[in-house]
Amino acid sequence: MELRGRAALVTGGGVGTGRAIALALAAEGCDIAVNYSRSQVEAEEAAAAARELGVRAFAVRADVADDGAVRSMVAEAVRTFGRLDVVVNNAGTTAFIPHGDLEGVTDEVWDRIFAVNLKGAFYTVRAAAAQLRARRGAVVNVSSVAGVYGMGSSIPYCASKAALNILTVALARALAPEVRVNAVAPGFIDTRWWKQFAGYEGIKQMALERTLIRRVCMPEDVAAVALSLVRADCITGQVVVVDGGMGLGR
Repeated sequence: MELRGRAALVTGGGVGTGRAIALALAAEGCDIAVNYSRSQVEAEEAAAAARELGVRAFAVRADVADDGAVRSMVAEAVRTFGRLDVVVNNAGTTAFIPHGDLEGVTDEVWDRIFAVNLKGAFYTVRAAAAQLRARRGAVVNVSSVAGVYGMGSSIPYCASKAALNILTVALARALAPEVRVNAVAPGFIDTRWWKQFAGYEGIKQMALERTLIRRVCMPEDVAAVALSLVRADCITGQVVVVDGGMGLGR
């Protein structure tokens, strides 16, 4: 897919991996709608950075777990750009609960994680489906190795990302042949989000030691794969792991 002159919506696009993906698309000439739920300042900054690359860009607030808000967000993107060719479902949430603490997993945790990580991606694709079909567009879901290996911040998070992987395949079938749907599944990514935790350096070092390439992934690494999936006209229904070989062990 040639990206110049096209338009994309990136959910959770103000920070970390979402920002890197939004700017990678903008660098290719793609107009960008940067979604946020709470990070308004960061989303506005990401949109400004995209505009500096010569494209149209704006920040738009919506909780992806709210179907009505998602439909309004997609409609605003289409009104602004006159089209919508690419959707990147990057918005996500989690809870840190040891996997052995089964009693610590409440219904509220299950509901919120699945509402954002799974239903949010579905709502966004559904709202954009007509535009994506008309433009022979592409969807990239940002999953996680937690959904592949069953290791991550909590059991509900792992389950939500595994479900997102299957949703990717199901949507690829449902929207074919006009729309391609793929996912990228990062491992540990060195982002600002991790740095808020006291054990950040130890977590990063452990991830580094487990990678085959002796390097942890950066947001730009994930963005590069996401961009390749948007461009690749013959790839659909795939989940691409980006973890430096960490999941293969050493």
